[in-house]
Amino acid sequence: MSKVGAGGREPEDAEQAPLNRRAGTVAGMTALSRISGLVRDVVLAYLFGASAAADLFFVAFRIPNFFRRLFAEGAFNQAFVPVLVEYKAKGHAELRLFLAPLSGVFALTLILVVFAGLALAGPLAAVFAPGFLDQPERFAQLTELVRITFPYLGLISLTAYAGALQNAHGRFALPAFTPVMLNVCLTLAAILALVGQLDSPPIVILAWGVLLAGIVQWLMQLPSLARLHLLPKPIIATSHPGIKQVGRLLVPAIFSASVGQINALVNTMIASMLATGSIAWLYYADRLLELPVGLIAVALGTVMLPHLSRLVTEGDAVGFLRTVNWGFGLGLMLGLPAAVALYLLAEPLLAFLYMSFAGSAMTAYDIEMAGLALQMFAIALPGFVLVKVLAPAFFAYQDTQTPFRYAVVAVVVNLIGSLATFQSLGHVGLALATALSAWTHAGLLYYGLYRRGRIRFDATLVFVMFRTVLACGGLAAGLIFSMIWLNGAELTTQQWLALPSVERGVQVALVCVVGLAGYSAILLLLGVRPRHFLHAPQHSASYPSNDPSP
Repeated sequence: MSKVGAGGREPEDAEQAPLNRRAGTVAGMTALSRISGLVRDVVLAYLFGASAAADLFFVAFRIPNFFRRLFAEGAFNQAFVPVLVEYKAKGHAELRLFLAPLSGVFALTLILVVFAGLALAGPLAAVFAPGFLDQPERFAQLTELVRITFPYLGLISLTAYAGALQNAHGRFALPAFTPVMLNVCLTLAAILALVGQLDSPPIVILAWGVLLAGIVQWLMQLPSLARLHLLPKPIIATSHPGIKQVGRLLVPAIFSASVGQINALVNTMIASMLATGSIAWLYYADRLLELPVGLIAVALGTVMLPHLSRLVTEGDAVGFLRTVNWGFGLGLMLGLPAAVALYLLAEPLLAFLYMSFAGSAMTAYDIEMAGLALQMFAIALPGFVLVKVLAPAFFAYQDTQTPFRYAVVAVVVNLIGSLATFQSLGHVGLALATALSAWTHAGLLYYGLYRRGRIRFDATLVFVMFRTVLACGGLAAGLIFSMIWLNGAELTTQQWLALPSVERGVQVALVCVVGLAGYSAILLLLGVRPRHFLHAPQHSASYPSNDPSP
């Protein structure tokens, strides 16, 4: 990491790195986070399976995560980063004058929210899990877990704030790596619970692990912010024009950034009324989905927002268009094959991850139920990727109103779909509704950008997309053929579970390698080359930084 110069202004070398390289950095660090998260979930599955205790912890853990992604990593970042880039362009001194009141107001708001959450732990538990209200003992335990985990919201929000500052200065590695510590803390807490050396119930130990993770993640950011000279003394002042600007953008961004979390809330509420284990089945499926979402969608969205914001500030029309096209094409090229693989390998992957250790609390029925949910989530995966890629193109213009309207439609689609299917399809209907919502959201964002001339199907994009679809067909055929070759025509959960753990893992790995090799080979035969994925924007005619379109 480069040092801040004598004038207090950071060199720009980190920000000039190619966008694909920055995306690769985020993807690599995110991969560590997601892999450590899978290790964590394997331990949790071993300890809890899809039990009633698992449902309790997952609900309690979801509540601070819901508000974290709603406010901190979602809406706040999307309202904050474009304004941050604008003040950064004015000089380091102006930036520090903006950050001092912003950090003070943000910290005060978080303190008030955390204390409100502690006081309203019971009502929060009732909102997120209304199905537990008729079980007083279970509901009381959930309320206790919420009180322990809710302060995590404040700590992780500060962490997200610090990460946004670093991202705007071209520093992506540490913010992307930080979530690893959550997984480490929870894994250690789960191991302590498994060993049984503490008096508290296992799920209470896990809850304290969540709080510890928040402290560790926040403290990790401070040295980096200090090196960048981005730790001004916080003050409580709302008169600064930058604060008013962020506040104006924040309200609609809260909703537009939270579609996934609102959908998850709806799913959790309805799942609490279904059979025991439904929440856990959705959780384990969602966690496996998070690996490709993190590697593809989060990586692209993280690097695109500050870059697009800078292009708007500089007035680079062609660079903006090429960046959006680049993200769209790369997102589909990576997201579509990942979706195909997850759909076809849902049960084998779940069986390998969650039932490869003797004594696991997971059952074959749990794997089957989680597998059905994962298949529906796999259908949603390309939609999730496109939402993360396309939304920054609005936020870079400080336009949060338009994504807000699209988000409302997506949430309504999920709600209607969930209510229409949960009685007949159970938790699978909830996952299917999520898929419909994701594609609706992505389609609306694309339509909005196309109407404004901010995305176009140029020759390179059409070339890559057409060949990606063909290669995905070959990928599906290769995966099915390799599974039949290894296990015969009857591809059942029982078959995979009957295999020894090591053999099960080897077969899953072999099938994945064959599929990846086949997909890559088909792309090469069709003429797709690495240069098609490089980001090389061209600077040209300018456009106004304040877009007049609605």
